[in-house]
Amino acid sequence: MRRFDAPTANRYAAAMEPTKRAAGDLAPPEPHLHVALVFPEIPGNSGNVGRTCLAVGARLHLIEPLGFSLADRFLKRAGLDYWVHVDLVVWKDWPTFEAALPGLGRPFAFTAEARRELWQVEFPPAPQGTVLLFGREGGGLPPEIRQAYRGDAVRIPMRPGTPVRSLNLSTAVGIGVYAALRGGHG
Repeated sequence: MRRFDAPTANRYAAAMEPTKRAAGDLAPPEPHLHVALVFPEIPGNSGNVGRTCLAVGARLHLIEPLGFSLADRFLKRAGLDYWVHVDLVVWKDWPTFEAALPGLGRPFAFTAEARRELWQVEFPPAPQGTVLLFGREGGGLPPEIRQAYRGDAVRIPMRPGTPVRSLNLSTAVGIGVYAALRGGHG
């Protein structure tokens, strides 16, 4: 299932052919788990995240501006031949996505600045929706989003004193997705 807002659909129609369904096929059920990448920059990471979403039945939301084209060969290479099956929604900007957020589920903002560790989070059980928010590779979620969702901010713990500032985006998404599945969306 491929859903785009109208302006985005025109730009990406040639690059992303919708999945073809046989007559009588039912649309997949609405997912209870959503992954939102806010202003992603690296196509390979988004391709890997798309593959993870497909594997677990989550919907992937890409919020523009994107640092790449959906026709990018690195995006397609990371997503392999699965990319055409990813349940993808591209949003023209953060305000448009944020307006739709209450209908998707409870948001959890992943940021290294969060006080609460991932293991302390109780994700809502299905069929309640859960939305995992991740920021761009170069700087994470914008400060105004971190501030707005500070009550639902989540940090993936790392060893104290490590020189590592952050995890790769697709790695962080994988950790978050499987934690949410374990917490009630499995």
